[in-house]
Amino acid sequence: MLSIQYITQNQAELEAACKNKNLDPKIVAEVLSLDIKRRELQGKTDELRKQSNEIAEAIKQAVGAGNKPTPEQIETGKKIKEQLKELEPAQKEVETAFAQKMYFIPNVPAADVPIGPDESGNRIIKTVGTPPQFSFTPKHHHELMEQADMLDTKRAVRIGGFRSYFLKNDGLLLEQALLQYALRKLKKVGFDLLSAPVLVNEETMWGTGYLPWGQEDHYLTQDNQFLAGTAEVALTAFHAGELLREKDLPIKMAGISPCFRREVGAHGKDTQGIVRVHQFNKVEQVVYTTADEDETRKWHERMVGLSEELLTDLGLSYQVLLMCTGDMGAGQRKKYDIETWFPAQEKYRETHSASYFNDFQARRLNIKYQAGDGSKKFVYTLNNTMAASPRLLAAIVENFQQKDGSIAIPTVLEEFMGKKLITP
Repeated sequence: MLSIQYITQNQAELEAACKNKNLDPKIVAEVLSLDIKRRELQGKTDELRKQSNEIAEAIKQAVGAGNKPTPEQIETGKKIKEQLKELEPAQKEVETAFAQKMYFIPNVPAADVPIGPDESGNRIIKTVGTPPQFSFTPKHHHELMEQADMLDTKRAVRIGGFRSYFLKNDGLLLEQALLQYALRKLKKVGFDLLSAPVLVNEETMWGTGYLPWGQEDHYLTQDNQFLAGTAEVALTAFHAGELLREKDLPIKMAGISPCFRREVGAHGKDTQGIVRVHQFNKVEQVVYTTADEDETRKWHERMVGLSEELLTDLGLSYQVLLMCTGDMGAGQRKKYDIETWFPAQEKYRETHSASYFNDFQARRLNIKYQAGDGSKKFVYTLNNTMAASPRLLAAIVENFQQKDGSIAIPTVLEEFMGKKLITP
């Protein structure tokens, strides 16, 4: 959420941001119109209440002096009450509409974000590592995992439906090794570790900006709770409604949780394997910083750097993309994606996503801090994937496959696995 002052002063910029993010720019004018109406009604009700208080005080003084209120005073008091009775519901209606519409205003992309309609406008920032060269035709991860008794999708689909899967034996152990390694890495650099709630309320979804946009991609329970698509939702809302201290910032949190996504619009995409699934496990980074965009941008780069370190530790090749306006979320100010090399597909696939929001989420969640000068400001928020499985697990399997179908274990995960090779 943006402040109404910012919206009023930057109407043209916000309308352009809506267009560039493939959203309807009319929402900006609607909000500004409602703001004018609510301020007009507020002014009228304030003036009537002032007059009502003045008359009440005059009557009180008259009675105190042993006099009766005049007929004019009584009549005027009645008229004011009648006027307020008419105005107050109208004012409440406009205030409610204004508050709701404010949630539909997107964030303005940072100046260095490329303008583009969709993923075709994304920009490759860098490519790191050399994809492995095989003396044989590399197999897809699901073939290798089924041969090694690491994966069962046929039975899972009978039980849980399309895009369901069982990780088995070394498949499960390798996934847990990956997630544990990611958590330990974040712990070493000062992140607090948390297991994040999977079920979250609607208020939290609105607060983090996952509503109103993309509502169709979330699972909603009969108790009106949402199955979160990322631990970011719970971690970002962790201090909702609280006043923090500047000296405690930055606050660094790493959450691990199952994640759920309906994958609406993905019909026919990635129908084989476990690259695109409805349920997965993820380690997520969330950071609160001071209200300083330069500081936030530094943290954005650091958080992406931590994910890059993880991929380098694993021995995987990847590329970093700067996302364009048409391929980023409504609330995001700047976003990077990291894509990891998949040999069998002969292309890079998204495995990480890193964004910063400035105070967009904090305003919605009311997360403030008291600055050193005594003023109160909204924190700035960031998030980034550290490790998401089974997609990153699939990348490991494909990149470390051997000619005989066995899978070498990345050196950094050997300690967790207790061996160096998974055999079919």
